[in-house]
Amino acid sequence: MKALIAYLSYSGNTDEAADVIECRLRQAGMAVERHRIGVDAPIDAARYDYIFLGTFTWEEGSTPEEVKDFVLEVGYKPDNIAVFGTGDTQFGGDDLYCLAVDKLKHFYHSKWPGLKVEQSPRGSQERKIENWVGGVINSGTKAARESKNTGTALSK
Repeated sequence: MKALIAYLSYSGNTDEAADVIECRLRQAGMAVERHRIGVDAPIDAARYDYIFLGTFTWEEGSTPEEVKDFVLEVGYKPDNIAVFGTGDTQFGGDDLYCLAVDKLKHFYHSKWPGLKVEQSPRGSQERKIENWVGGVINSGTKAARESKNTGTALSK
């Protein structure tokens, strides 16, 4: 199985979360590629069994423009996107905390809960990320087994 971690990070927090995700995916035996949104060349989303899309929340609950550009570059809504993000409750409180995660999860109709990380993913936050990744890949593996039994494909 092959996973892509596509993310945008200014402060380094989302990059650190991507590191934890990558480590957990590799532990599960997955091939992993990383894509720095706004830096790396466009991707072919159809090449991946899972796409982990990471962002931070900008200004008053906004999704950064670079992430919106990435969405346009992909050109369609893959059904294998799991969304994660970093944020800070001191800017806007709970109402705006990681709102970009909610927006992207809703946009992609992601079958997985969005992961919200308060600032830097250290300590208990790191375990939270590892558990979330485990939930994503375990439910995806179960869906793949079920699709083999029904004759439908999970990935392209």
